[in-house]
Amino acid sequence: MSSRLKDMYKNEIVDAMVKKFGYKNIMEVPKLDKIVINMGVGEAKDNAKVLESAVKDMETITGQKAVLTRAKNSVANFKIREGMPIGCKTTLRGEKMYEFLDRLVNLALPRVRDFRGVNPNAFDGRGNYALGIKEQIIFPEIEYDKVDKVRGMDVIFVTTAKTDEEARELLKLFNMPFEK
Repeated sequence: MSSRLKDMYKNEIVDAMVKKFGYKNIMEVPKLDKIVINMGVGEAKDNAKVLESAVKDMETITGQKAVLTRAKNSVANFKIREGMPIGCKTTLRGEKMYEFLDRLVNLALPRVRDFRGVNPNAFDGRGNYALGIKEQIIFPEIEYDKVDKVRGMDVIFVTTAKTDEEARELLKLFNMPFEK
C-alpha cells in the first residue's frame, strides 16, 4: 500500500514539482524526510499506567516501538522533576513513513468530526509541517472499547524543502487535505 505512494512520488510528484518550481536538477526536488509522532501525557507524573497505555496506543498506530520522553527541567508548579517520563514519541522513515502518511490522509483524517481540512498555515518557515490531532481514536487500528482515555498527538512532517511554499505543494501532491 505504501509503495504506491513512493512510486507516485518518484513519478508524478517529482514531475509536478519540477514543472511548478523549475528545478534544474532532479535532486533539488524536496522530499519527505521523516514523520515524528509525539504524545505528551501530563497525567504520567501521578500514574505510570497512563503512560503505558499511551505507549501501547502509539505503537499500535505507528507499527513501531515508541520511545519515552523525559522532562528536561524541573517545574514546581506542575510537580514535575527533571528526568521524569512525561510522554512518548516515534520517528518514522522509509516504507513505514509512507504507509503512515497514506493511512493518515485516506483513513484517519476523514474520520475527524466536522473535518474541513488541515490548517494550511502550520509551517515553521523551513519547510516542516506540524499537525495536531485531538484524539487517537480516529485511527482504525485503535479499538474504541479498549481506550481508557482519549489523548491527542502531534504529527510533524519533516521535509527537505527550503521554503514553506515548496513544502505545502509537496504535501498537497501527497493528497494532504488543506482547508481552502
